[in-house]
Amino acid sequence: WMAAAVGVMLVVAYAAASGIWVQSGSEWYLSLKRPRWQPPDIVFGLIWPYNFMVLGIAMVVVAQRLPERQLAIAVGLFAVSVAAATLWSYWFYGLHELGLATAALVAAALVTLPLLIVVFTVSALLGWLLVPYQLWLVTAASLSWGYWHLN
Repeated sequence: WMAAAVGVMLVVAYAAASGIWVQSGSEWYLSLKRPRWQPPDIVFGLIWPYNFMVLGIAMVVVAQRLPERQLAIAVGLFAVSVAAATLWSYWFYGLHELGLATAALVAAALVTLPLLIVVFTVSALLGWLLVPYQLWLVTAASLSWGYWHLN
């Protein structure tokens, strides 16, 4: 249960930190030129709660089903992915360092790939439910790159 609790705490910290930086940088963000492929704002409001919920559930199930050694690797991958995605929020909205922010999201997407494979080995259903998070990280990285190059 310790690993499950750590996973859920990481998701809560991820959501809270991202929310703080996104809100604090909203005026600046609205002044930026947007990439043409940016989805409508409603998509952001729907995908993030979904992602956070599925990440939390996936970490609890992974914690219950994986042997201890594999679990440590999975939690480590998850922690690195969450740290990189959280750094994106800070660098993008807090420091306005769009290049670093883009690199952070690319790193998050890359580190999440092996985690996704681990989740699929534990539960195919959860693996498929986590695919939108992986796709969102790739989409968000491309959007971040677009912002970086337009601004």
